[in-house]
Amino acid sequence: MAQPYSARSRAIEPFHVMALLARANELQAAGHDVIHLEIGEPDFTTATPIVAAGQAALASGHTRYTAARGLPALREAIAGFYDQRYGVSVDPERILITPGGSGALLLASSLLVDPGKHWLLADPGYPCNRHFLRLVEGGAQLVPVGPDVNYQLTADLVDRYWDKDTVGALVASPANPTGTVLERDELASLSKATRERHGHLVVDEIYHGLTYGMDAPSVLEVDDQAFVLNSFSKYFGMTGWRLGWLVAPPSAVKDLEKLAQNLYISAPSMAQHAALACFEPQTLAILEERRAEFARRRDFLLPALRELGFGIAVEPQGAFYLYADISAFGGDAFAFCQHFLETEHLAFTPGLDFGRHQAGHHVRFAYTQSLPRLEEAVQRIARGLRSWQG
Repeated sequence: MAQPYSARSRAIEPFHVMALLARANELQAAGHDVIHLEIGEPDFTTATPIVAAGQAALASGHTRYTAARGLPALREAIAGFYDQRYGVSVDPERILITPGGSGALLLASSLLVDPGKHWLLADPGYPCNRHFLRLVEGGAQLVPVGPDVNYQLTADLVDRYWDKDTVGALVASPANPTGTVLERDELASLSKATRERHGHLVVDEIYHGLTYGMDAPSVLEVDDQAFVLNSFSKYFGMTGWRLGWLVAPPSAVKDLEKLAQNLYISAPSMAQHAALACFEPQTLAILEERRAEFARRRDFLLPALRELGFGIAVEPQGAFYLYADISAFGGDAFAFCQHFLETEHLAFTPGLDFGRHQAGHHVRFAYTQSLPRLEEAVQRIARGLRSWQG
């Protein structure tokens, strides 16, 4: 009899939403009109200038490995973007191009976490963060957070939960699933709290650019020793191209480059060449139009859900999610999601995917559908609530 698979593989939980997605796809294949509000992916295709740059790169034969840290021209373009958008000077040598934001998280967790050590993470939060820590034989100390702290870690919570095995804190701004943003002074306080304990602050800025009525500050404005994870997937709309980046302190770059060489050699070369077009004025104009469209969707769906009885205590400032309390309707979140999928052909995500703190009483809606589709979704929710409660 074969030996069992590794303990780490058994410990990493699946996405609960994948079972719902599989069922949604079955219903769709059977001819039903399914509205997908479960997917954390922009519904817009990649902007035309980026696609054209990728096609030109392929035609020019840019299909070989790049350096492990990525194309120098792309690292320089990202550095220029930090200067333009945040007024922050970042040496391109500190930037590593990665296969998606996940590649950046893999590098950071591999570098910073020894077996048995852990980071502090907000609960609720993006599940892959804790799973990557388990993969490197570390762990996540989940810190319960709610509306009173904007669903974010604070310096006070760092003080309360830090222990002898804590080596850092990972925060996300804007956050998935709640869409909340850390202000500049909050980032500064978190930086001070982690630095006083000789730990590391890692900030997921993957949803930067997708904020509404405000611009999210980068942690690099207050702490040039922080580790920053970012991606071309969300604001730049390049999900399937699998491209991200990591900004690291200068002292960490050599070891990160060594890890990158061994873990994935380099990020996809054609995607890197395509991404050079992300920072062109015509591309940014398209992306800003899309940001405005996401704002319109949020401003429609948020009051509509509240009017139906969903509890959304904090108005999300970014990303494209609404994290809603379903306590008023009773039952558990997974059964709630199943009910709407089967009766109304409407898919959204149970809170169980995002942690443990009150997860069974929350669901996440992604407003990654057009306004007419969201209007139809609200009608289905209203009808589905009647059958759920009846």
